[in-house]
Amino acid sequence: MTFEIRPATGADRDGVVVLHKAAAVTPGALARAPEEVTLAYGDYAIASDICLVAVEADATVVGEIHASRETVALFAHVLGGLTVAVHPERQGRGIGSKLFKALIAWARTQDPAILRIELAAGAGNPGAIRLYERLGFKHEGRQVARGRLPDGRFEDDILMGMLL
Repeated sequence: MTFEIRPATGADRDGVVVLHKAAAVTPGALARAPEEVTLAYGDYAIASDICLVAVEADATVVGEIHASRETVALFAHVLGGLTVAVHPERQGRGIGSKLFKALIAWARTQDPAILRIELAAGAGNPGAIRLYERLGFKHEGRQVARGRLPDGRFEDDILMGMLL
């Protein structure tokens, strides 16, 4: 399988929505449930300061990452609100890693500078946490019972950050 990483455009919105709905079916994969992934959410993702898609030769969106710079002056060097999704049938093929590497490369070119990238990962998603660690993110804290899963159980969020 070959894919290309590129900036998202408005034409990618429906593909981003389909991707996120597919990823959201797996409990703990995304914060949103499938029914919360709407066209408005797709518009929001694409309108972020950075939104990259991984697309196959037939233009199918198989991965997406987006984040936004903080707007308060004290935190304007921080890129946060990060969300990444890889289609469940395409996981384990390096798509997530390549999306992150492209996002980090983009962040390093920004003026004014982005000096920090931060994210939160569900404690029940150890594969994602390992990926973030391999990419250079460090554990910075834990929010106890931050998320409530559909079955009523609570899940902690692991706070992670990377200094550029």
